[in-house]
Amino acid sequence: MSSFSTTRRSLLGLIAGTVLVVGALGAVAGWALPVVVATILLMVMLHEFGHFIVAKRAGMLVTDFFVGFGPVLWSTTWGETRYGIRLLPLGGYVKVPGMTWTDDIDPVIESRTYRSASYPRKVLFASAGSLMHMVIAFTLAGALLMVVGTPQPNAVGVAGFEVWSGHVHNVAQEAGLHTGDRILRVDGVTVSSMQTVIDQVRSHAGRPVTLVVERGGQTLSFAATPADGRHILVDGTPLATGATPQGYLGIALSELNVRQSLGSATVHAAVMMGDVIRQTFASLGHVFSPSEVHSLAHQILDPSAARSPAAQATRPESIVGVIRIADQAATTNIGALLVVLMSLNIFVGIMNMMPLLPLDGGYVAIASYERLRRRQGASHQADIRKLLPVVYVFVTMLALLFASTLYLDIVDPITNPFK
Repeated sequence: MSSFSTTRRSLLGLIAGTVLVVGALGAVAGWALPVVVATILLMVMLHEFGHFIVAKRAGMLVTDFFVGFGPVLWSTTWGETRYGIRLLPLGGYVKVPGMTWTDDIDPVIESRTYRSASYPRKVLFASAGSLMHMVIAFTLAGALLMVVGTPQPNAVGVAGFEVWSGHVHNVAQEAGLHTGDRILRVDGVTVSSMQTVIDQVRSHAGRPVTLVVERGGQTLSFAATPADGRHILVDGTPLATGATPQGYLGIALSELNVRQSLGSATVHAAVMMGDVIRQTFASLGHVFSPSEVHSLAHQILDPSAARSPAAQATRPESIVGVIRIADQAATTNIGALLVVLMSLNIFVGIMNMMPLLPLDGGYVAIASYERLRRRQGASHQADIRKLLPVVYVFVTMLALLFASTLYLDIVDPITNPFK
C-alpha cells in the first residue's frame, strides 16, 4: 500500500473518530459545548498558523506544525513540514530550528534557522501568534456589531407581556403589539429611551395613545388606552398606589440590538478592543499580584471563601472555567459568546507577549536584547541557559496558577454570570 493511501486512511480514521467524539459530547452536553471546544481548538490552530505563515514567508525552515501535545495521534509530511495532531489539546506548536544559539544545526540549513533571521523577522515570527489573536478578536467584534448588533438606548422594544389578574389579555396584547416590536413613537413623541415610553404611558391613564412600531421592516400604528395601574393586580399586588392615576400597557421593555454598517463597525470594533485591552492589562497585574496569590490559597483552604461573590468576581479561570463560561454564553445568545471569545483572544494574545520564556514575548525580548548589544556589526549571542532560573520560577508560578484555578473551577465553579 502506498504511503499516500496509508496517510489518507489514517486521516479519515482521525476525522471519523473526532466526529464521533464531538457527536457524543453534543448528545450529552447539548450543542453549545462542542461548538465552544471546537472554536477554542480553531483559535489554537490559527495562533500556530500565524507563526507558520510568517516563518514560511520569511524563508525559515518549518519542520513541524502540530496541534496539541503528547503522543502523536496522526501526522503526515507534506514538502519539508510534518503536520499532525497530538493527544492533549492544550495548545500547539510550530517548530523552526535554531530557536537558541546552542541548538546543533546542520550547516546546510543554518541560513534558514530562526537564529540566522534578521531582527525584524525574528520579532514578527515570535509575535505572529499574538497578532493572529488580535485579528481574530477584531473579526469577532466586527461580527458582533454588524451581524448581531448591540443594545442601544434609543432602540426600545417589547420584550414580553405582563399577566394581569382577571384579564385574558392586557391592553398591549389587545391593541395588537407583538414581542420584538420596536417602539418608535408614543403619541407623537419620538422614543429616545425606555423612560420616554414609561413617561408617556404613565401620563395617559384612561386616555388613548397612538403607538408607532417597527415590525419586520414595516411601520405599523396601534391605538391603546393605558389602564390605571391602581386597579390592575399582578400576583395579587396593584401595579400602582397613591392618589394620581398611572397608566400601564402591560409590556416589558428592553433595549434592542442595532446592527452597524461596515465603516461604523470598524471604528467601534477598534474602540471595543481598546477597552478590553486596558481591562486585560489591569487583570494581568491583578492575577500575578501577591494579594491574588493569597486569595487563591485561601479559597482552596476555605470553600466558603471560594463561593463569595467578591472572590468570584476577580478570580482567574482555568481552561475548564473558560469553556464553561463560553458554554453558558452560547446558551444565552450568540452576542454573549462573541464577546467572551473576543475577550479570550485579547487576553491570550497579550499574556503570550509577556517578556518571559517560554512565552513568545520572551523570544522578542531576547532578540531585542541581542539587537541592543550589537557592537560594530558583530552579533551578540544571548546565552539562554543563564535565564533558566528565571524560566523555572515563572513556569512554576504558571503551573501553580493553573493547578489552583483548575481545582477551584472543578470544585467551586464561578456562578453563571449570564443569569
